[in-house]
Amino acid sequence: MYISQIDCFYIKIEIIYICHMITLIQMEYAVAVDTYRHFATAAEKCFVTQPTLSMQLKKMEDELDIVLFDRTRQPVIPTEAGAKIIEQARIILQEAQKIQLITNDLKAQISGELRIGIIPTVAPYLLPLFAGEYKKSYPNVQMKVEELITERIEEKLEKDLLDVGIVVTPLHNQGFVEEPLYYEEMMIYSNPNHPLASKPVIQIQDMDSPEIWLLSDGHCFRNQVINLCALHDLSSDKLPFEFEGGSLDTLIKIIDKEGGFTLIPELAGIEMLEKKEDQIRHFSNALPLREVSLIYTRRFAKTRLLKLLAESIRNAVPEHTLSKDRGMVVEWR
Repeated sequence: MYISQIDCFYIKIEIIYICHMITLIQMEYAVAVDTYRHFATAAEKCFVTQPTLSMQLKKMEDELDIVLFDRTRQPVIPTEAGAKIIEQARIILQEAQKIQLITNDLKAQISGELRIGIIPTVAPYLLPLFAGEYKKSYPNVQMKVEELITERIEEKLEKDLLDVGIVVTPLHNQGFVEEPLYYEEMMIYSNPNHPLASKPVIQIQDMDSPEIWLLSDGHCFRNQVINLCALHDLSSDKLPFEFEGGSLDTLIKIIDKEGGFTLIPELAGIEMLEKKEDQIRHFSNALPLREVSLIYTRRFAKTRLLKLLAESIRNAVPEHTLSKDRGMVVEWR
């Protein structure tokens, strides 16, 4: 559909008029209620009393002549019209943030809050490599980190509760921009007495074994192992017990005590090379890689902080992991 310059002019005038009717504060309160689905929680997160928040939302509804929320439901949900208004409000609030960011850039100031979500199979091995140096380099940046599975990171990014995620990609989610950071090898970790520890050549098909330990459902590394190794029957009477957890360190300790094997990411293996080199093996017929990336929404405003974060991480990881061409990226979705 063609929109003339005159039409664009009147559309802009209409937007300006609407934004004069309602305030950024009112939009912030509406977004908070949509995010937390509870008026009291939204008020607490916005550092105001519930009556204040409710009064401002009522003013906003009166100005727009639209009911934003169905207050008869618990948890509270937006009306059909309210959902569309709130979606636009999120965009406007992020655009408003850019004013301060532009000002900081003009003053050459690197400051602000950066809320990061990171998955459990990356966090313990990557964070110690870069987080401390990043904070020393940019002391005016308030970095807040949450360890979450990928699905929760996606949910929080969509609701603007996080700025950026550090996850394994590709996600095949058109709602996010993916910026690859590094590519780490998927390696074999076994009990020292397991046959794999002394096997001269290890093929991917050797992994289809009832003695393999896996992380619980919901972890992308579990899915990568299943996809890479073409595992079919995931139940096994060869293991001493069933394990449901998201910690690779726990799996490694179980294997040391109980036997069996698993796959680990390269950064985890680097930590153990000196003491457990004989328990870590590489595949002979392939070099499987997992792609670790930053993800963020297309309306992301803190582009300078993002660039500095990416640079810090790339400078902290081994140089050879920056190359995608050395192996094959294993999908997990």
